[in-house]
Amino acid sequence: MKRYTFSTLLLSLTLTCFNPINQTVYGQNMSKNSSRSLQINEKTLNDILERNKAFYKEGKVADYIPELGKMQADKIAFSVVNENGKVINVGDINQKFTIQSISKIIALMIAVTEKGEKNVFSKMGYFGTDKPFNHYANLETTGKPLNPMMNAGAILTTSMIDGEGEIPFKKILEMVRYITKNNSIDYSKSVYNSEKETGHKNRGMFYLMKNNGLIEGDEEKLNNYFKQCSIEVTAEDLAKIGYFFAHQCTRFDGDATYKNPEISQLIQSQMLTAGMYEFSGKYSRTVGLPSKSGVGGGITVSVPNKIGIGVFSPALDEHGNSAAGYHMILDLVKQYNLSLFQ
Repeated sequence: MKRYTFSTLLLSLTLTCFNPINQTVYGQNMSKNSSRSLQINEKTLNDILERNKAFYKEGKVADYIPELGKMQADKIAFSVVNENGKVINVGDINQKFTIQSISKIIALMIAVTEKGEKNVFSKMGYFGTDKPFNHYANLETTGKPLNPMMNAGAILTTSMIDGEGEIPFKKILEMVRYITKNNSIDYSKSVYNSEKETGHKNRGMFYLMKNNGLIEGDEEKLNNYFKQCSIEVTAEDLAKIGYFFAHQCTRFDGDATYKNPEISQLIQSQMLTAGMYEFSGKYSRTVGLPSKSGVGGGITVSVPNKIGIGVFSPALDEHGNSAAGYHMILDLVKQYNLSLFQ
């Protein structure tokens, strides 16, 4: 008998009970109601951006990683990939920033594809948390990370990807390039070196898990994690990632090479449960969508079977989430009734 976790059942229930059977995929009508597009356009996004851009003043650019502290706090971008795979961008659309923790959902997809969900989650939990993203949580008690969205679980996830040396990182990078259809994406060597030089807490987590028998190998496995966090993207790239997981791991242009409803459901359930760290509970109440943030200032959002959203504003709130980015997402969600719980 197949067993499901609480997070998987939660997402399945919300998709079943609250989503209308109304899908338009790559321009093909999937039901009689599918012609009712959300009608999101550039003016809509620009209006939302203008209304919410001042919220950056309530946040602070991450400076615990010195290179991240160099970003201009007032930079802002907003992107949506609509039901038909069309990209709509406003703001500082060419501004690159590091993907940081958003890379965790890509690493989780690869690890589960290679090892299977049961094997991956035998070493960590599906739990939410009231702790910050870099907290040791229960590593010193149960010995296992709470979930793959916090740093400890993400470091462990990346360590489980097959391959020696830099190969696991290259798999993550190539998957980001594939999903975004952007082969120019690479990682920032300056941010990587900055993270490597200052990431002592992450290093402590790595060795604690190694001591607990969860990780085998040397610090190269940790370096892969630092590198994946240093991958540079734009808000458009994040919107494409959100769309990918919203559509069962199918790319915005219809490429279904990696289509997998089970993995898509797993990733979205973890985004909904823990993607915004200790803010995830309130975020589910206000926004109500699978989302993943990064301390580089980005947030990717999946609206299941509909659209992908990407935002960027580097000034972070006390939870490590983009302050203006959150308010732009919330504004869009309210305007179009996008919450799973509407």
